[in-house]
Amino acid sequence: MASRSLVFSLHISTLTLFILSKTATCCFTHIFGFGDSMSDNGNLLKSIGDRFHPVGYLPYGETYFGRPTGRFSDGRIILDFVAEGYELPFIPPYLSGTSPEDFPHGANFAFAGATALSDSYFESRGIVPYGFYTLDTQIHWFKNLLASISEQPGYSSDYMSNVLFVVGEIGGNDYNHPMFDGRTLDEVRTFVPDVLSKISLTIQELISCGAKTLLVPNIFPIGCNPIYLTTFQSKNREDYDSKTGCIKPLNEFIEYHNAKLSKELEKLRQLYPNVTIIYGDYYAAAMKIFSNPEEFGFSYPLVACCGSEGPYNYSSLAKCGYPRSTVCSDPSKYVSWDGLHVTEAAYKLIAQGLLDGTHSSPPIPTNCSNFMHDSA
Repeated sequence: MASRSLVFSLHISTLTLFILSKTATCCFTHIFGFGDSMSDNGNLLKSIGDRFHPVGYLPYGETYFGRPTGRFSDGRIILDFVAEGYELPFIPPYLSGTSPEDFPHGANFAFAGATALSDSYFESRGIVPYGFYTLDTQIHWFKNLLASISEQPGYSSDYMSNVLFVVGEIGGNDYNHPMFDGRTLDEVRTFVPDVLSKISLTIQELISCGAKTLLVPNIFPIGCNPIYLTTFQSKNREDYDSKTGCIKPLNEFIEYHNAKLSKELEKLRQLYPNVTIIYGDYYAAAMKIFSNPEEFGFSYPLVACCGSEGPYNYSSLAKCGYPRSTVCSDPSKYVSWDGLHVTEAAYKLIAQGLLDGTHSSPPIPTNCSNFMHDSA
């Protein structure tokens, strides 16, 4: 009976994507994405040129593309599945083009390592900035591209009504960097109001540019990531969730951020009643997998597919793509790809939860007539 239930569930999920792709194409003709390495599909790789980075080599990209694309996964990421759901081609990274003609259906500005907060913010707290492109830079790129697009023949004021803005995941690195720098959870918690303020201001800036529909995802449960499970191992059994094996204090911190983000989005909905602001619950979608991995076909929920050594197959001395690292034979059995990022199989399930409305609030638009906006 269990196997029949799983097969039925998979058929329903597939049918959901099929129906969505056949009914929602008129809603969104463009997607603009922002975020960090969970969403980056080539910007970091384009920025470093010929310099070495493991994401530029196999096994990254091996499952779907058969080659590295700059995605920090074995295949497609959530933004790809969202684009597929609306029968759009994969959205190109911003740094891969030079003119509006290179972005007929939108652009992805996400950059691996990106933070919401500025480098100066971290410097003021004695934290050496990582020097990655921040959310401010991504917004600057977007405005430059939008200015060019608006000058093209045939540009209409209705353009923004047909754009889906995916703002995130963003904020994770604002916490990752200081925690790996040795800062305590209590100290990092004080960053949350500033991170949320920056995300809120960014959303308002996009709205001022004409954005009508924004999907704003929350942050994944970091306490289930092999890199965190390895770095912050505890001898106290009470620190671990008995059902999932994830580190409870880390996930509780992310739950705190996510709850505050949800409240901030509700405030913005009150301020902008004519704009659709969707809360994407990556956390709940991922925790559903970690709570019942076998139900979704995962045999190794807390172990990295690509990595080396230790109980979680992650070592900072032999990361995925470096010498001594190995790659599993079937990434679809793993949730984690390289210890920090997710496999295509897990990304697909999370994306389905967004597209079918299970983990998006309000549900992501699937019917044009219900979600068209006046082009004010």
